[in-house]
Amino acid sequence: DALIAKFERITGAKAHPWIKRGIFFSHRDLDLILDNHAAGKPMYLYTGRGPSSEALHLGHLIPFMFTKYLQDVFRCPLVVQMTDDEKFLWKDLQLEECHRLGFENAKDIIACGFDITRTLIFSDLDYIGHMYPNILKIQKAVTYNQVKGIFGFDDSVNIGKHAFPAVQAAPSFPSSFPHIFGSRVDVPCLIPCAIDQDPYFRMTRDVAPRLGFKKPALIHSKFFPALQGSDSKMSASDESSAIFCTDTPKQIKEKVNKYAFSGGRETVEDHRRLGGDLAVDVSYQWLTFFQHDDAELKRVGDAYASGAMLSGEIKKELIDVISPLVARHQAARALVTADMVKTFMTPRKLVVDRS
Repeated sequence: DALIAKFERITGAKAHPWIKRGIFFSHRDLDLILDNHAAGKPMYLYTGRGPSSEALHLGHLIPFMFTKYLQDVFRCPLVVQMTDDEKFLWKDLQLEECHRLGFENAKDIIACGFDITRTLIFSDLDYIGHMYPNILKIQKAVTYNQVKGIFGFDDSVNIGKHAFPAVQAAPSFPSSFPHIFGSRVDVPCLIPCAIDQDPYFRMTRDVAPRLGFKKPALIHSKFFPALQGSDSKMSASDESSAIFCTDTPKQIKEKVNKYAFSGGRETVEDHRRLGGDLAVDVSYQWLTFFQHDDAELKRVGDAYASGAMLSGEIKKELIDVISPLVARHQAARALVTADMVKTFMTPRKLVVDRS
């Protein structure tokens, strides 16, 4: 609570509902980023996307929607890493296809509304030469045993997987972007990401001081549950596990009604008597992400938990919230041209307000 109050005081912005609701629930050195901002010094944001499918689902959008909020709050540069190299090493995909998917996914990222004067989206395949000096320094500073211990690699995986963590670490350091920051090493980086990405940056934070860099700061989100519940995995290859940014209103309605795991009871009588279980009900959990009106979320939660609202009714509440959200995203993506993507993905000087 004290850090949220400090965030609001220093930025002059209201904390995002995802911060107040504990969806972005932990951090590393966010307080130092706020002190840096209060002192009028520059910073930048770094997040990424592994392009392995044509369409993003709502879970993929979470970090980008939150990063857009942070860019508006801090008015700072943002770098978005498209790890097409990673997906080639981990997935059964051709290298050229990973590169193409990165370009397609960039359209969805741009549709989130990022400031083109402050945002660079880059493909590792295209951009890696700029980062290679830092990648080499990181690789020299991390041992084989450390990488095995952090990531659980066994001796049968390809050597590219062992080398890749240094590629994800490198954008944490400003000198990986010489056209933006020149040779400066004193510009701190804030990384919004899901908690599963933390091992990469624990490694990065460990080597940073030895290489003369600031440790990157992080703010972590919880996982966004699959439609079938938190015990199942949301997958771009499983149409029924997620709502995709390409889904029609009819598909959204059918998926939510058919697949969204319910916290309701066996019979209407039991449900009226015992109420719904908010802890396992996916419709309610998704509403905590996408229904930003606190009073409305409380109304729905109280009604469902008391048994006054049935499972079909809370599913309708969710459909009514996410259908227009997906429609707005589709409309924004339709306006993204190939030239816009090229501009976002061209290394160039970005606006950096602070000195």
